[in-house]
Amino acid sequence: MTAIRKWAVLVEETAMEVGRPVSPPIRRAVAMAVLRNPFAGRFEEDLTTLVELGATLGAELATRAIGALGIPGEQVHSFGKAAVVGEDGELEHAAALLHPKMGASVRAALGKGPALIPSAKKRGGMGTAVDVPLGHKDAAFVRSHFDAIEVRMPDAPRRDEILLCLALTTGGRPLPRIGGLTVDEIVGEDGLR
Repeated sequence: MTAIRKWAVLVEETAMEVGRPVSPPIRRAVAMAVLRNPFAGRFEEDLTTLVELGATLGAELATRAIGALGIPGEQVHSFGKAAVVGEDGELEHAAALLHPKMGASVRAALGKGPALIPSAKKRGGMGTAVDVPLGHKDAAFVRSHFDAIEVRMPDAPRRDEILLCLALTTGGRPLPRIGGLTVDEIVGEDGLR
């Protein structure tokens, strides 16, 4: 397995919004891994190594983020994933980690999650910020959960590294009021409603 240089978990809790209490407070956790990019600086047709690593790291990041939220995985509301590839890598390296297999391992940790996991990828140097998009795990049309959380790692990614992120939440945006499908109306079968 590719070496992991660093793990980190960011936890944010919103208890007040524009002077109004948020009850219960909304917690958001982003688990991050900094890994060596085995394909940095060269073209490789077969990215299976990163695809398989995405499955393994998805499970580990989910475990760490769930632990930071302090709730069972089944109670997670939203999810999102992102990767920042160092300068010697390709966006396709991020895609290999994020898309083919990572989602299945995250959903297994949550016990459900038929909605598409929102994702973002970019190339950048150390300290590059990335907005991890968020959406409800069971129904993509729940507007109250359309959100994002910005993260960065001051010393990553280095030229030959990838910063991989998974965000999980205990709720949507504070004080939502733009209508649409509500959490109570979710059917949760097709990932849309």
